Amino acid sequence: MAKIGVFDSGYGGLTILEAIRKEIPEYDYLYLGDNARAPYGTHSFDVIYRYTLQAVNYLIEQDCALIILACNTASAKALRTIQQRDLPVINGNGLRVTGYGGKVNVLGVIRPTVEAVPEMTKTGHVGILATPATVSSESYVLELEKIAKSQELRAKSLVVTQQACPMWVPLIEAGEHTQEGADYFVEKYIREILAKDPQIDTLVLGCTHYPLLIEKIKKAAHGIQIIAQGELEAKSLADYLSRHPEYREQLSTNGTCTYLTTENADRFAQSASHFLGSPISANHIDL
Repeated sequence: MAKIGVFDSGYGGLTILEAIRKEIPEYDYLYLGDNARAPYGTHSFDVIYRYTLQAVNYLIEQDCALIILACNTASAKALRTIQQRDLPVINGNGLRVTGYGGKVNVLGVIRPTVEAVPEMTKTGHVGILATPATVSSESYVLELEKIAKSQELRAKSLVVTQQACPMWVPLIEAGEHTQEGADYFVEKYIREILAKDPQIDTLVLGCTHYPLLIEKIKKAAHGIQIIAQGELEAKSLADYLSRHPEYREQLSTNGTCTYLTTENADRFAQSASHFLGSPISANHIDL
């Protein structure tokens, strides 16, 4: 039987994992954090793709039938290439066969997030707060344009404004996000994106780390709607499994979760426990 793999470059994916486990707790999960090489957001496309593919291949070897890239940078820079080039390499059905004899697929977090935008924005003016790599990929812009062509945003004048927030992930990874000093950088990037478009009524948190700053973001954004990713991704995955029994039937249902990291296991466990609100144990692996 197979597991659901959840991958992130650091700790932010834990916010996605937690939401998924609340929505569909019965499955077995394997979380992999590439903390030793985080953050991904400052790396080139080639490096991000290579690191992400290494993680995906590792999770496939650990019998994960579905792998969630709970990392916006990896979803933006590596997902499409991996789906198109790296998975259809073994059997004639265009699906990679794993050690347990089943199929595997890799999913990202961007599409489920942008699908929530039409119901939330009233003006059609949307802001994207993300890492420099995600911003440069324009993945959110492209996906929102696709949504706008097929959903109710068609009737609105869609305006998408992006803002790179390079200091947010380092602050969170360093545990400094709860300190008053973090307020400066939150207010700085909110002020900059609103200066670009004062009509923004919806802000998308395009990084899985950012929910840890959500109270500061809400305060700085003065009533603007904030879209975080955890609950959206969880509902999207539950819906995917309901529509794809060929994956659902492969999954084991013992309700377990194993944590792996490329960093020191004790250090990861300590930091992850703060993200999750409960103690965990972790194991070190090399990619």
